[in-house]
Amino acid sequence: MSVASLIAADLLIAVLAAAGWLGGGAAAAARRRRLALGLAAGALLGTLARAVTVTVLARAGWWFAAEKVLVAGPLSLAAVAVAGPRLVRPPGDIRSAAVPLLFAGYAESAALLVTVLHGYPASAGAGLLAVAAVVGATAVSWRLLDARPSPTVSRTAVAVAVAALVTGAGLVATPAAAPAVPHALAAQDGRAVGEPTRRVTLTAGTATVRAAGRDVAAWAFNGQVPGPELSATVGDVLEVRLRNRDIARGVTLHWHGYDVPNDQDGVPGVTQAAVLPGQEFVYRFRADQAGTYWYHTHAVSDVGVRMGLYGVLVVRPAPAVGVDVTVPVHTLAGRPLPEARTEPVAAGTPVRLRLINTDSTTHRYALAGTAFQVAAIDGADLRGPTPLVETAVLIPAGGRYDLVFTAPGTPVALQVDGRVVYATGPTSVATGGWPVLDPLRYGAAAPVPWSRVDREFTLVLDRGLDLHGLLPRYAHTVNGAADPDIPPQLVRFGEVVTFTIVNRSLVVHPWHLHGHHVLVLSRDGRPATGSPLWLDSFDVRPGEVWRVAFRADNPGMWANHCHNLAHAEAGMVLHLMYQ
Repeated sequence: MSVASLIAADLLIAVLAAAGWLGGGAAAAARRRRLALGLAAGALLGTLARAVTVTVLARAGWWFAAEKVLVAGPLSLAAVAVAGPRLVRPPGDIRSAAVPLLFAGYAESAALLVTVLHGYPASAGAGLLAVAAVVGATAVSWRLLDARPSPTVSRTAVAVAVAALVTGAGLVATPAAAPAVPHALAAQDGRAVGEPTRRVTLTAGTATVRAAGRDVAAWAFNGQVPGPELSATVGDVLEVRLRNRDIARGVTLHWHGYDVPNDQDGVPGVTQAAVLPGQEFVYRFRADQAGTYWYHTHAVSDVGVRMGLYGVLVVRPAPAVGVDVTVPVHTLAGRPLPEARTEPVAAGTPVRLRLINTDSTTHRYALAGTAFQVAAIDGADLRGPTPLVETAVLIPAGGRYDLVFTAPGTPVALQVDGRVVYATGPTSVATGGWPVLDPLRYGAAAPVPWSRVDREFTLVLDRGLDLHGLLPRYAHTVNGAADPDIPPQLVRFGEVVTFTIVNRSLVVHPWHLHGHHVLVLSRDGRPATGSPLWLDSFDVRPGEVWRVAFRADNPGMWANHCHNLAHAEAGMVLHLMYQ
């Protein structure tokens, strides 16, 4: 059973146990003896079953079980201790068991809410708030059911609840101290790279474009979606003039996966100000990194990219030979791009398909009709790629795979999620049952290029209630905090840095560090055994633990975030800062 399945199963058992205790208490209050005992017995079994799921989760990693052990555990023990005897020796008047059963229900519910609303890391504040809620709800139930506790008991319960509530609220509401992230950190200075050899102007504006046979409203570069494909040869100096015609919320250009100098990275509020209507900004950098990349706005990126502000960047080491096709996959106004394209290719012609996922979710690609190799991922060539047949690849949000093959004399078709987007002739092949390539096991291995690690960080990805803004919000969190309250990661130039990235949520988080490629060391404790895998975008699936490393060799302040851009807008953004 996978860790993700255990997380889901534990949550389901917790919900059923809480419902059973509460239902048993309500049935007891209504003097429905058999129903009360049946529900409570089921709840007791569920509560005991959680001891198994939590133990297994703790063995998978403390991140997955911290609050379950430290908060839910004591509350569950209290529930069993108070309500258990009423099941072993049911009282003559079952109504007298109502409050103990309700207490158990409140305890289980509070433990569940700590996981759902607070998550990782476990904190004394969350525990105290849970205790306050349980004591307060039990006292109210006691009064409503005319159990008539003594004045001393009532005063004690109220005092405990109030003290726990005040102390817990104070602890939870106090954010951890975090260094401030400066705005407009880097000033633009493209002169050091030399005179431009390629000049392009991109004008961002509202437009009506054609998508899957229908006119849709979009935001576009130069009136088209995707924007113009930018190409260069290694050694070129690119100068891209960005103009904003009428995008009221501003635009920038982020060169996704391209490790440009920090002042060219296009992150508003960090490396530059957003370009407002009527303004312009000039980007200039040397194309010294061959491969497949893409560009997109980083201003209100969730909306801007979804509406169409993106395009392709390809840097080749030499002029292309044979057929070289880019396939940027996107969803615009609910309609898939690109539309199907058929291009006859002579047998024996070398073909390179540059697959780019510009959406915020994973896509499944399958190449039917020929053997192929995965030559590069995220712009980095793979070592010793081997031929693949009837094998699909999953590309995370922001990721790129280069597939190469020699055109056969029969048709070849590229499918995305079962839909043909590129073909050399008419063909129809069912690919849904094909196995999926694991890139960590593909290609020829090579030694890790470092003998030491200088700095280590752990990022635990979760969801929780963020109380540090003007209004509470349910945010995507990192280590229990949401942007802008996540402390930056501080590194020094030349250090070898590792990230351990843990996903204890129930959704996929495609992770993306700006300005650097990371080397994948392991996933779920299993070392990578294939070609060295240098990535800038990778899916951390529910329950997974990735360990990656990089050398800090590109100074500045860099965004480090989930590339499901809705998750980033909802808090899952932090920054890597050079000291």
